[in-house]
Amino acid sequence: MTHLPKDLDEAIAQARESTQAALKDGKTRIMVELVFPELKQMSIAWDFLPALTSLYGSGLKVFFPDTGAAALARRDWKLAEFKITDLGNGRTPLEPKVQPEDEAFLLIEPSSVEVLIVEELCQLAGDRPCILFNPKLEDVSIVGIGYAARQLRDRFISTLESYYYLRPMDDFALLRAYPDQWQVWQLIDDAKDSTDSTDSTWQMIAELPEKPVGDVLDRIMMGNQASDDPEAPIKNSGGKSPGLMANLQRFLRALSS
Repeated sequence: MTHLPKDLDEAIAQARESTQAALKDGKTRIMVELVFPELKQMSIAWDFLPALTSLYGSGLKVFFPDTGAAALARRDWKLAEFKITDLGNGRTPLEPKVQPEDEAFLLIEPSSVEVLIVEELCQLAGDRPCILFNPKLEDVSIVGIGYAARQLRDRFISTLESYYYLRPMDDFALLRAYPDQWQVWQLIDDAKDSTDSTDSTWQMIAELPEKPVGDVLDRIMMGNQASDDPEAPIKNSGGKSPGLMANLQRFLRALSS
């Protein structure tokens, strides 16, 4: 059973393990999402990369949203054995950037601006794995809410799945680490006011097969475990984990300094 990570290093380690497990099970459209503000994507992406380099080596190709980010990565990661490029701007063909010798593709922080290019890349990849690291594909102001947007979600965005997801929410945290289900964790009352992470205690309050959103998540966080589906596997647990928030705040300060 997955536990809530105690710090950012452990979260990235969990993300690596979950991704490797998903790849081993034949999953090819993988999202890895660490939903924290102010993270430096280049740094945590580098820490995540061993999950893929150990499997694919020089057969891995890493895509950044733009040429500037790709150039920065080539400078900072100059000893890397994998290939680094960018998604382009949609006005030049993407196909030459996807070669037969490429075994897997990592897309770092693609946004809704690049969503159609990302869709094309996944189509060109065929049955080769595409891993989206901290994607932001669903900005309604860009993707839209009309018929075309629904088509895009149905034909592409809905085919992507989060195999690792971690999002702190004040006194709660939402976690999914494949092959485990989605978990909602809550900070125990007697630890909420503590600034010492060693005194913070988290407890898993629900586990679900699908990502809880909207009313479902609200109901869980308000303490109502009732479900419209009596067979929905939402379970209470007495499991506890060291405090995530204080450690993450310390790591975020270190990363942004």
